[in-house]
Amino acid sequence: MRWLGIDLGTTRVGIAISDELGMLAHPFKTLNSADLLPALKAIVKEKGITGIVLGMPRNLNGTFGPAAEKARQVAAQLKNELPDLQVVTWDERMTTVEAQRLLHAAGRDVKKSRPIIDQVAAQVLLQSFLDSLQFSDSLSPEQNSR
Repeated sequence: MRWLGIDLGTTRVGIAISDELGMLAHPFKTLNSADLLPALKAIVKEKGITGIVLGMPRNLNGTFGPAAEKARQVAAQLKNELPDLQVVTWDERMTTVEAQRLLHAAGRDVKKSRPIIDQVAAQVLLQSFLDSLQFSDSLSPEQNSR
């Protein structure tokens, strides 16, 4: 199963894509928020995407803020426009901070890496989701039912 990760922003949208096995997430591209849906449809078709993980913005205390409503609207649009795909929302708290940390650790100037931060945030989000799938698959039936 090949997954697409989306880190929504007001101007830019970071996109990550998994490998064909659905195990590893990779930064893919940054899209403009204005023409998001047509671009996503093209990526889905071109890359054989079977599921989408959309970042759900939450406050640090777990509550939903105003950006969460926009994410809910985008999720509903994706489900409507791409009915054959599984669309999942996933907690995106701290993904941008983690993306900045990863870029800094790789020796990149975070301020000069603005365009790629959104892609790496989407990668962090998608990898978190993929890891959760692998973890739940590795549990015994008794553990998985909890």
